[in-house]
Amino acid sequence: MATITVGQRLPNAAFPYVPYTPALDDLTACGTVAQYDIAKEWAGKKVVVFAVPGAFTPTCHANHLPGYIKNYDQLKAKGVDVVAVIAANDPFVLSGWARVEGLKDKIVALTDTGAEWSKSIGLSIDLSAKGLGIRTKRYAMVLDDLVVKHIRVEQVPSNVEVTGAEHLLALL
Repeated sequence: MATITVGQRLPNAAFPYVPYTPALDDLTACGTVAQYDIAKEWAGKKVVVFAVPGAFTPTCHANHLPGYIKNYDQLKAKGVDVVAVIAANDPFVLSGWARVEGLKDKIVALTDTGAEWSKSIGLSIDLSAKGLGIRTKRYAMVLDDLVVKHIRVEQVPSNVEVTGAEHLLALL
């Protein structure tokens, strides 16, 4: 599949995720997996979505997600309705990562099982040589009513040079 480009509409997807509830503030709670239907949730909205190769991995955990947490209010002030992070990890791992990072209901953590959806838009990567299997590339998009307005993809998976929150803020 060719990489999705500006002006294209995202393909439909229903991502597994664990929606935040106050019960999850107890770190021994696991929550319940639900489906997050982007056609329903993102219709008519401005969305910033970014993908990471893996929750709790060094660059994703220390350099990528923290910028979105830090700049969340600025993204909202620029008219962003939804901020979401996508990774190929299972929904319980993403929920755990979200709780460790204090995301609560601000940034939605979505599971791209086997990076199949990212593959369908040309944005998966085989990291089997590093023991990680098929993952999402490190990418970020600004969407308006599910149409790509801006897209950035890191050429080196361990870099956050064009997909960080500050880079997307400059595009809004």
